[in-house]
Amino acid sequence: MAVMTEFERWLDEGFVRLNTVFEEAYFAAGQEHVPGLGQEELLHEGAKRLPGFDGDPYRLLGSVGMYLAACARHQVEDEEVLAPAWALATRLGTSLGVAPRYVFAHQSLHGFRTFTSLPDEQVFVRQNGVAVVAYERAAHALRLVATMGVGGPVVEGLLREARRALEEVLAANRTLADTVHPRRFYLGIRPYFRPHRVGSQVYRGVNAGDFAAVNEIDLLLGLCRADDPFYQRVVAEKMPFVPPDHQDRLKRAVVAEPLLPQVLEEPRHAGLFLEVCRAHGAAYALHHGRLVKPFLEAQAGDEQDVTASGPPLSVVVAELGHLVDLRTGRARAGAFGAHEELRRLAELV
Repeated sequence: MAVMTEFERWLDEGFVRLNTVFEEAYFAAGQEHVPGLGQEELLHEGAKRLPGFDGDPYRLLGSVGMYLAACARHQVEDEEVLAPAWALATRLGTSLGVAPRYVFAHQSLHGFRTFTSLPDEQVFVRQNGVAVVAYERAAHALRLVATMGVGGPVVEGLLREARRALEEVLAANRTLADTVHPRRFYLGIRPYFRPHRVGSQVYRGVNAGDFAAVNEIDLLLGLCRADDPFYQRVVAEKMPFVPPDHQDRLKRAVVAEPLLPQVLEEPRHAGLFLEVCRAHGAAYALHHGRLVKPFLEAQAGDEQDVTASGPPLSVVVAELGHLVDLRTGRARAGAFGAHEELRRLAELV
């Protein structure tokens, strides 16, 4: 554990210091990367402190993964030096049944850790973390509603809790949009979230939505359908990148009975349920309109190879737009949406 403690201490101190120096230089130059700043120091300092297979394996995967992500970000992926780190990450990922790289859960649910000490990144990680925890609360409340039935005696309180939590997601996204500098995000935060390789295989980048909760909410509310080929791809693609305990939750959500048809049959809490649906849609619509478009699409311009998920930016933005339509209940030609059911529910209120 002493070696692990040394590696963790370096991640909190020297690692952050080096990344901060590099990012300030990149931003001053108006570039995503500037060679010749001594980036190899980060590569070698991490390699000589690399821990063994010890301690909490998921937390360890995040620690090693953040080091590998930083090496990729600064373009210092020396195969010989990184071979032990790649091997350790692969062993950890295999043992846990997850992709062998860090994901946002490592930063938000398994200790607050950032790559730099720069204020924009601090706000970005903190506010996304607030949104993650709020999504978790909303999903938990809706799971309880599904267990006891939509006419249960305490359902009203659970739906109010879900609505409050989703309103907190909206507030966190708004704070992030109002506070983080879009160019700072694009040049100095986004690059750590991009795809990188572990050994011979490239794994897609980090998505701050890589948790079960948002999909549980989609499926439990009935805004998205498990038999929709588009949404099936969303869930299947996400599966290796969520924490191990979230994988079981995603699998259960796919086979769970949605609440929307039940509320249509027993509309005692129809108005409140509709408010929860609208809160979920509003939070995601704001995320798309005030974060994805100005922070990514507008900053990228004609550059297409900038996404965390791998496909061209135009493809990713179109897919996210499809999710906006599903989560807000908008009519979309050929889509497996809930527009008609939500319209009928609104008539009952």
